[in-house]
Amino acid sequence: MLSAASTPANAGPATPSAPLPAAAARLAGVGASPVREILALTARPEVISFAGGLPAPELFDVAGMRAAYDRVLAENPRHALQYSTTEGDPELRTAVAGRLTARGLPTDADDLLVTTGSQQALTLLTTALVDPGAVVLVEDPCYLAALQTFGFAGARVVPVPTDDEGVVPDALEEIAAREKPTLLYLVPTFQNPTGRTLPAGRRTAVAEAAARHGFWIAEDDPYGELRYEGERVPWIAAAPEAADRTVLLGSFSKVMAPGLRLGYLRAPAGLRRSCVVAKQAADLHTSTIDQAAAARYLRDSDLDAHVAVIRAAYRERRDAMLDGLPAALPGGSRWNRPEGGMFVWVTLPEGYDATALLKTAVGHEVAYVPGAPFFCGAPDPGALRLSFTTHSADEIGEGLRRLAKSFAR
Repeated sequence: MLSAASTPANAGPATPSAPLPAAAARLAGVGASPVREILALTARPEVISFAGGLPAPELFDVAGMRAAYDRVLAENPRHALQYSTTEGDPELRTAVAGRLTARGLPTDADDLLVTTGSQQALTLLTTALVDPGAVVLVEDPCYLAALQTFGFAGARVVPVPTDDEGVVPDALEEIAAREKPTLLYLVPTFQNPTGRTLPAGRRTAVAEAAARHGFWIAEDDPYGELRYEGERVPWIAAAPEAADRTVLLGSFSKVMAPGLRLGYLRAPAGLRRSCVVAKQAADLHTSTIDQAAAARYLRDSDLDAHVAVIRAAYRERRDAMLDGLPAALPGGSRWNRPEGGMFVWVTLPEGYDATALLKTAVGHEVAYVPGAPFFCGAPDPGALRLSFTTHSADEIGEGLRRLAKSFAR
């Protein structure tokens, strides 16, 4: 240990530390996700949460997934644990292409890029297309994480009005002519947060508007296989007018398991190559072993049969929620009947503020997501989103009884 006498004679006073650089300016206007914050708030097991769009964990095919991982590690461990190509596992891309083709969208394996969840697909697409200040059109209300993505890119996000059937074509036409957008982002099937499905006629109008005004379409489809009634509506990507300008984003999170973090992007060749370059800079490639296990699962198991089990359970839960809403909500409330997906969109009567009432609801050990954060334009204070997939029908009934107490005047 040095004494004061042993300190070097030429040692001067300590140099003050300079302040560290500030965080990047792109973060300044982008807030945290209110949904994620509400999920943290309601993590207590006694809270019945209708807030998160979480698949039911008891419906995961744990045995099938375990078997897939076991076979991959037993049969080809050196490949499964090694670095891989950015584009993704060829067997997995071939399987995804086959599923898309069977549902009416002819697709080759080379048309696809495997991503770390479809959220990364949207990020890569935004990186490839959207410069700071570029205009991105979104349906209003819109998926929250998409708004975050476009905010990070420095885009100017412009809302397109919607009604009970989704984006209003006349409004889209007028706004596209005025704003000259780079990209239109849509969740046309069982939309998050509203659960709405864009009808075929409006999908054609969207495709024609994109061709007429020269913008790209990002068609996000995480919920499309979760249909409980009605007929499937073709993808916008299948419309001839939009085939050269539509990017389809898909995910295994809702039909296999969200913890896999596996999604994909289907895009025209030039744009797909740009997304590959963006992905190389982001993470080199998606997890090799998870891709191999998913491919093996698709080879050895019947995913369609598993999805049928999920659909049956979620249909029962949706119906339990719809049956209980009249007694749970104040008189004059409105809500929709989604044909699939995970969400019911509610509008409380004038004078009710869903954001202000959330604290009361959590006090009654029930939670939802206020609708206001989903709006890019003027928010509706009485709007809220309810997810029906995570809890059983009996738990949904109890949660709605608690919600009724929260809204009682």
